[in-house]
Amino acid sequence: MTKPVVREPLRRNSRSNRARILATARQELGRNPDVTLEEIARAAGVVRRTLFGHFPGRAALLEALAEEASETLRGIAAGVPDAEEAPERALARFVLSIWPVGDRYRLLLSLARQDLGTQRVSETLAPARDEATAILERGQRAGVFHDHLPAAVLSAALEAVTLSLLESVNTGAWEDDGTRTAVATLVAAGVSDEAATSIVRDVASEMRDGDASDS
Repeated sequence: MTKPVVREPLRRNSRSNRARILATARQELGRNPDVTLEEIARAAGVVRRTLFGHFPGRAALLEALAEEASETLRGIAAGVPDAEEAPERALARFVLSIWPVGDRYRLLLSLARQDLGTQRVSETLAPARDEATAILERGQRAGVFHDHLPAAVLSAALEAVTLSLLESVNTGAWEDDGTRTAVATLVAAGVSDEAATSIVRDVASEMRDGDASDS
């Protein structure tokens, strides 16, 4: 029996709808954590049946957003490593690179913890955690980070601090573009406050210049 041919325009339209739903869900959940799937469908300009065809429930939608966040973090982690860069600068660059992702998905992390469980959130953050651990190990060997905690334990502790700071942004208690979090991370890793501030300032400026030259 001949299988029906799925036309490429239909597949493209389906992918486009899915991407639009996810982008809308990030935005709408950021505005209202209790937004319904029907409201997300309307905001995305699709009918309810189309949304449920991609995501049969709230958990499925959050799972897709969690995987999207994880893929983004994997991409950033893959682009940051530079064995020639000083570990303290590498750590500052890493935090500054991932902060926009955390800011974009910060409310999702809170919702995913409730709907998907802490284990799924941990899996989502694994690419960032692994890269941070590698940088910390290199810094401990170089003597620029303290070594009274294993790198993996220190990485988990710094991750908890970052999540706490993101939650403070959620509640409106704090604002940051990533630089203050990067300084706090370096200080917690064992860099002096003055040195951490200088390093973050220099790396942030370098990254802005790089973005400007790419545009």
